[in-house]
Amino acid sequence: MSRELTGFYRSLAEDTDPRGLAAPDLVRRYADRRARTRAALGVLTAAALVGGTAVGAQFVLVAGPDTRVGPPADTPAPPSAVPSDPTPTPSATSPGPSGSPSGQPTSTSPTRVGVPPPVRMPTSIPDSAFFALAAANDTGAGSRFGEGQVLPALCGAEPGASGTVRQRVRTVPFKLAGAPEGSIPDGLYRHSITIYRDGKAAAALDELRDAVRDCPQQPVGKVTSRQKLLPSSGYGDESVLFEMRKPFLDVNDQPTGDEEVRLIRAIRIGNVVTVLWEQGWEGSSSPKSQVDADSRRAVLAIRNWLR
Repeated sequence: MSRELTGFYRSLAEDTDPRGLAAPDLVRRYADRRARTRAALGVLTAAALVGGTAVGAQFVLVAGPDTRVGPPADTPAPPSAVPSDPTPTPSATSPGPSGSPSGQPTSTSPTRVGVPPPVRMPTSIPDSAFFALAAANDTGAGSRFGEGQVLPALCGAEPGASGTVRQRVRTVPFKLAGAPEGSIPDGLYRHSITIYRDGKAAAALDELRDAVRDCPQQPVGKVTSRQKLLPSSGYGDESVLFEMRKPFLDVNDQPTGDEEVRLIRAIRIGNVVTVLWEQGWEGSSSPKSQVDADSRRAVLAIRNWLR
């Protein structure tokens, strides 16, 4: 300590209570200790700042550009925006009505809208597979099962003769709605159902179309019959309708100037083909509206059977 400072301190001590002032050496030691403490705290603070900066930089570098640092845990999250269209978008793996992922066809649903599901392959033909006449068309005579042709002769062709598994044939008379009670029938169906091996039913209808086209006319008894395909849609999986037209003969086998028309429709449902061959009654012609109505009833009966 300099002489001037020492003298000044001594003079100050003489003017005050010597017990209230510390010795000069003690004051110097206190001052040196405080300076060292301040220096140490400054160094620790700088080290802490440098360390925190390095750790933060390392976290950002490791996290990468896609990492988002969220707000503190006690910071409330902002409200989510409400979408303008609340309608959910169907997921490709969301379960459908049957529990399977949507878009995956199941055995209980049609593969296409409006298309019936595949039918099973039957091995026998019960009576219930044959349609029942509407009450207004029922003569009360019932039907009779037997054997015989399922299609009329077409210039010697035999469409659908191969690939059959089982076949049943019946005959059933019918009357038109409004016919007087006790009058004779207005027509007679030769109705058949045939089960084919897989793929042969469609081939049978193709053969029938070809047979009609290849036989535009043929002799039938004393007259000539003319065959022609007619439009037919909306029956089963596919159908073929054709007519056989010939001159109408009186009791003496003489032409009357009128024509007798027979209608034949073959309908395929899966591997099953049903044929309605309207044969008339005492020379009457086939009423198309009745044949159409009974064709729809025949399809419904077969679909119910094949469920």
